[in-house]
Amino acid sequence: MKGTSRVCDVVVLGAGPAGENLADRTSAAGLTSVIVENELLGGECSFWACEPSKALLRPVVARADARRVPGLRRAAEGPLDVPAVFAHRDEMAAHWQDGDQVDWLRSVSVDLVRGHGRLDGPRQVVVDTADGGTVRLTARHAVGVATGTITAFPDLPGLEQVRPWTNRDATAARYVPERLAVVGGGVVAVEMATAWQALGSRVTVLVRGHKGLLSRMEPFAGEMVADALRAAGADLRFDTSVTEVVREGEAGSPVRITLSDGGSLVADEILFATGRAPHTADIGLETVGLTPGDWLAVDDSYRVTDVPDGWLYAVGDVNHRALMTHQGKYQARIAGAVIGARAEGEPLDDGRWGAHASTADSAATPQVVFSEPEVTSVGLTTREAERTGRRVDVVDHDIGRVAGAAQYADGYRGKARVLIDADRGTVVGVTFVGPGTQELLYSATVAITSEVHVDRLWHAVPAFPTISEVWLRVLETYRDRVGRMT
Repeated sequence: MKGTSRVCDVVVLGAGPAGENLADRTSAAGLTSVIVENELLGGECSFWACEPSKALLRPVVARADARRVPGLRRAAEGPLDVPAVFAHRDEMAAHWQDGDQVDWLRSVSVDLVRGHGRLDGPRQVVVDTADGGTVRLTARHAVGVATGTITAFPDLPGLEQVRPWTNRDATAARYVPERLAVVGGGVVAVEMATAWQALGSRVTVLVRGHKGLLSRMEPFAGEMVADALRAAGADLRFDTSVTEVVREGEAGSPVRITLSDGGSLVADEILFATGRAPHTADIGLETVGLTPGDWLAVDDSYRVTDVPDGWLYAVGDVNHRALMTHQGKYQARIAGAVIGARAEGEPLDDGRWGAHASTADSAATPQVVFSEPEVTSVGLTTREAERTGRRVDVVDHDIGRVAGAAQYADGYRGKARVLIDADRGTVVGVTFVGPGTQELLYSATVAITSEVHVDRLWHAVPAFPTISEVWLRVLETYRDRVGRMT
């Protein structure tokens, strides 16, 4: 089929949340924007990660909460209704149809080209379409790469023949495997172990390192989640690597897993949640002097640093700054504003917390692990503060001692840690672990981004009896320790 060509202001490769937001913001800035996507609009988050995984986890957490509430325990003792959970998951994943996303793109005046897009030199993108044709797109101002990541597999012989689960398989599965091995100790591993153990699998978690689960967060977070997984019946094994995997027959037959300690185990499915790799192997990076398969290093305006003339941008997971959907959308909002300002020749407001500054990537990146118990964090951890030489006061409090926690659940177990800059008296890091703590995260994020002094936070009165009263207890502990505040 004969090829066609078009000229526009901005071309975006990848229509996941980051790409959609980048195209939206450049369009809102008055630029003509075209987005290119080879899969479903909405990307990994909408169809294989955030939305379906949280749909699987919501009934798990709700049942756990109900079992701790007087009057509900008996009603919540039965097993989960697996078909109903799967049906809800399918609904939240829009049954893997992207019609609503297409309608939204039209509503914000962004054009869509479906197909595999590749760079073909400066400001050039060539798209191979499903009907065998090609579309050449020339961008006047910018090309944005938002192609995200894919599962990073370890180097194990024969792994491809085993057909292991990725996050996509784990969130879209149509049956509950009797035995599920989960390789990894990060967020995906923890969330999927939580979900599938509750759905009826016998879960074994294999973690290569000795630091435990969620090793990038405060140590107590992973410890509390590990305790809960064990209490639910999961088998957790640390300092354990997989050295060989063999599926004993056709698809659906058992997988034999050989371990680094010489032992072995058998599972019906094995999920590898051992990290992510940039989805850049086949997007034409070599045509602009970059290496296919690499992460794309960017400056604080999200320009790719190794490409001259500043026309190439990268937002979302592909730049390896903060691999979370909400952070990719934040980056896209910033980058879209930057592209719009540069197109008009306007100066950039790129100071700390400025409209064209990516400050939150390093100072206030929020995260929720939808495990049981939930883990939420934003800003620095104690380990990061120590590594960077930041002087902080570490304030801990047992969330279970707050009246709102006692109302929330019998035997509530939770912990709060707040890091306060010892020189400036501002909050620079927060971690909450416990049921219902996800709704505390935004207040922590606002405290950090606003750089509010703790003396002013003393006047932010939490409603009684809510779990948010933990903020008051933390401030009281800090006051009694350092003598600040009234």
